[in-house]
Amino acid sequence: MPNLNRYSWLLLLTASLCVAGLVNLYSVSLLDGLGAFKKQLIWILIGLLTVAAISYLRPLTLKNHSFTFYLFFLALLALLFVFGKTVSGSKSWFQIGPVSVQPSEFIKIGIIMVLANYYANEVAAKGNYNSVELLKPLALLLLPTAAVVAQPDMGTAITILLIGSSIILLLGISRKALLRIIIIALISIVPVWHLVIKDYQKERIYSFLDTSSDPFGVSYNSIQSQIAIGSGMGYGKGFSLGSQSNLNFLPAHHTDFAFSVISEEWGFRGSVFILLLYFSIILFILNIATSLEDCFSTIACFGIAAMFFWHAVINIAMVTGLMPIIGTPLFFISYGGSSTLTAFIGIGIVLCLGRK
Repeated sequence: MPNLNRYSWLLLLTASLCVAGLVNLYSVSLLDGLGAFKKQLIWILIGLLTVAAISYLRPLTLKNHSFTFYLFFLALLALLFVFGKTVSGSKSWFQIGPVSVQPSEFIKIGIIMVLANYYANEVAAKGNYNSVELLKPLALLLLPTAAVVAQPDMGTAITILLIGSSIILLLGISRKALLRIIIIALISIVPVWHLVIKDYQKERIYSFLDTSSDPFGVSYNSIQSQIAIGSGMGYGKGFSLGSQSNLNFLPAHHTDFAFSVISEEWGFRGSVFILLLYFSIILFILNIATSLEDCFSTIACFGIAAMFFWHAVINIAMVTGLMPIIGTPLFFISYGGSSTLTAFIGIGIVLCLGRK
């Protein structure tokens, strides 16, 4: 067994997930000329170059420019309302020739960096922050979240909220402040349901509560995903032999439901292997975070770990029918340039902050 340090292990685990994702994409792309597979391979190569570039930056450069990154990604979100392309009802994409870019993925990195910088500079190591001290970090979090909700892209907005909230809760909230936030959230449920949640989003929630209500409509994706996962049983049907994906019963089998394809073709053992890779990556990032001496680096690495954690948990819960379908990709497994590049940027930041 080679004597690898934790940074090498992190890269090895990341590469393993990328290979698993490419194998999965190759399987589901055989019938369409391997289009998705070839594009994802290009994005992975770009991502690896990005990791190399970021890992050799000075950590102080990331810290000093964190607010600039945040404002840049926030500006891209604003420009979407003018120049954005509408896909599946959401104006979330820039179309640049043959390339589609989703800025709401990159804002996750911006939020992590700006919150880490805020807590490191303003109120480092204090803990149990009161309502006044929480105003700025909550504003930094809620501003891009509101922009994403307006696209509308509720799935990405929920993921952004969870990532930012994880950082805020890590640093501590006073009981009074937490109680006020809970009360405001409860009061907001009714107006948000009537004024913010779209009709098709409400239908997804209804179908989640009762999948038999519309099995050939809103509930179709969830039902087919669960059939694919269950049919894989212990050892799976074999590479490229999944009937749900290859016969097109399972929609979005290369994006949102890529994990369903893995479960069908490789069974329970394949699913567990992918989950172990994910949570090993998260544990290595947390291990690096706890070993760092400065507050900014520790919080930023924790935020990256939270990003990987929530993407994995939400996607797995979504495809297994444990929560409504909200369109959250599984990093390195789901096809998608913006999400893949975001994940690589996160890995690059951890290597930069850890190795220096």
